[in-house]
Amino acid sequence: MPNPPAQSAPPAPSVPPVVVTGAAGFIGFHVVRRLLAEGADVVGIDNLTPYYDPALKEARLAALASHPRFSFRRLDLADAAATAALFQEVAPRRVVHLAAQPGVRQSLVEPHPYVQSNVVAFLNVLEACRHGEIDHLVYASSSSVYGANRKVPFAERDNVDHPLSLYAATKKANELMAHSYAHLYGLPATGLRFFTVYGPWGRPDMAVYIFTDAIARGLPIRVAAAGRVWRDFTYVDDVVEGVVRILERPAAPDPAWDAFAPDPATSAAPHRVYNIGNNRPEELNHLIALIEQALGRSANRTDVPLPPGDVLSTAADIADLVRDTGFAPVTSLADGVARFVGWYRDYHGLAGGA
Repeated sequence: MPNPPAQSAPPAPSVPPVVVTGAAGFIGFHVVRRLLAEGADVVGIDNLTPYYDPALKEARLAALASHPRFSFRRLDLADAAATAALFQEVAPRRVVHLAAQPGVRQSLVEPHPYVQSNVVAFLNVLEACRHGEIDHLVYASSSSVYGANRKVPFAERDNVDHPLSLYAATKKANELMAHSYAHLYGLPATGLRFFTVYGPWGRPDMAVYIFTDAIARGLPIRVAAAGRVWRDFTYVDDVVEGVVRILERPAAPDPAWDAFAPDPATSAAPHRVYNIGNNRPEELNHLIALIEQALGRSANRTDVPLPPGDVLSTAADIADLVRDTGFAPVTSLADGVARFVGWYRDYHGLAGGA
């Protein structure tokens, strides 16, 4: 009796791609790389706004372009119809929303783009997630929501009703909007309050890049409050580790949440917020010294007042992050600055010693 014909194995079920908005941005680029390394298909979205030199964004995309599981769509998320159409086409189950108009100081000068990019666009993403029945939306908030709060370290249970910039107000608005969608439609959503992220491919409007670039070129640096400013500088790889761990943990209602004593950090709806910070604030003067050491050059300093909208100190309480994910940032500022300066030299074609 002849053997029956061999049967091929059934095709493996297709796994929907992860959508990452702001994929050409600093954190978005690193999140995409990490997801691709873990075997995920990723659809990146960005509109390449010229808030800073788009050439850096193009270079990030070029570093991703050859990966067979990555596809890129140039799209303005403030366009509701285009956003809805893309989500319908891609049909993701998980979304990491990192697209935004960044920058505390610029929001004082040009406020309107912040509402379009951070509020209108976020509403369109929420609507697309609602209609697409997304399993988990992880979105970027900011440590700036703590505003006038002087109690440190900042904890998710602290009041965040006193923002000091429009940028911070838009990020607080994002948290409120996401919570309302979690409550109304059961959309699991988690907001991440990032603390002063830095590292290779970083934003040129941030202190680590600004100081490194100026010192390397022999230009003066403007130092706020004589450098007596503290920031919870957080290396980008640590931020990405937090993002991917939280992405795997869809927000769930807290059965112990008490409407008579409401906890701002949790909810009866499937919504959570987490701090992601290094939990080790460093003085700005120490950052400058580390950059000088890594470059082998001294800074030419000019002291200036603390700019409007800035705060003297940020520090993250990460107890909830550690409890729920088992992870805490591990990269020291000295190691992180050395890695950044190494990347800076390579990217700008500078020899060792600047």
